[in-house]
Amino acid sequence: MKTRIWIVLAMVAAIVTLAFAQVVKAKPGETLMVMQVAGKGQIVVRLETAKAPQTTAHISGLVERGFYNNQKFFKVEKEPRPYLVRFGDPGTKTRPVTDPSIGSGGSGARIPFENTGLPNEAGAVGLSTRQGDPGSGDSQFYMLLAPARFLDGSYAVFGTVVQGMEVLQKVELGDQVTSVRLVRG
Repeated sequence: MKTRIWIVLAMVAAIVTLAFAQVVKAKPGETLMVMQVAGKGQIVVRLETAKAPQTTAHISGLVERGFYNNQKFFKVEKEPRPYLVRFGDPGTKTRPVTDPSIGSGGSGARIPFENTGLPNEAGAVGLSTRQGDPGSGDSQFYMLLAPARFLDGSYAVFGTVVQGMEVLQKVELGDQVTSVRLVRG
């Protein structure tokens, strides 16, 4: 009896996962990063590979290695107005997002700053860096909930949310990204 219950629960979980996962197709020459957010849906980011070749190559390599799977959003700023969410610290897999060390972890690489000229508009995805050190980016990135043009020229904007902006708007501190994958056209 218990085995049947587990089988039914596994089937229900698979159906729920499929309901949230949408088919994503990239246009020729395009690379999309698909983030599956547990219980909320998926966020699709078009990577700006021509404007940020080093940054997108590094992020893509991390995605292909499964680096981002099961990480959590560790910074969500919605007050006093929607601003941004941050993601990409591997420490969120094992430690609470409130741990003071969260926000300082990465893969160990340093990506040179690429001034893409892309604006920090709602849906922009940029490489997080240490304040005053634009060449200190690694695995962490921000996703903007609203325009933040004061960031222009200080951070490498390497992508744009092209699907799932409504999912991004619903992200809360500690939400888990169960998987991240690439779709290439």
